[in-house]
Amino acid sequence: MNDENQEKVSPTETGEAAQTEQTEAAASGTEAIRAGVMTALATVYDPEIPVDITALGLIYDVAIDAEGATAIKMTLTSPNCPAAEMLPSEVESKARTVEGVTSVDLEIVWDPPWSPDMMSEAAKLELGLV
Repeated sequence: MNDENQEKVSPTETGEAAQTEQTEAAASGTEAIRAGVMTALATVYDPEIPVDITALGLIYDVAIDAEGATAIKMTLTSPNCPAAEMLPSEVESKARTVEGVTSVDLEIVWDPPWSPDMMSEAAKLELGLV
């Protein structure tokens, strides 16, 4: 095949393709870290309820940036929850054990307020709510 029949690609297109590949790889890496964090958080249980906090619907958001900084938004079953002292520190500790996590910023939020409707079907079944 001669050079006249080959498609020419500009350096800009090559650079954009490489940047797209890097962005996709970073997104894939952050998704893997996020999955690891969610798996770790599924080992945290409310001491008064025999269901993990992810199934209870207490984790509202987990965001990971390209450097591995992790931001977690969670709630508690109520502002007067007896586990309020223990659960946040355990969540932060478990998240820090995940490979790729470089830091953890944990925020307790009250909006929207937690309700049993936020629990997974499996959690509802476990607690006899269905």
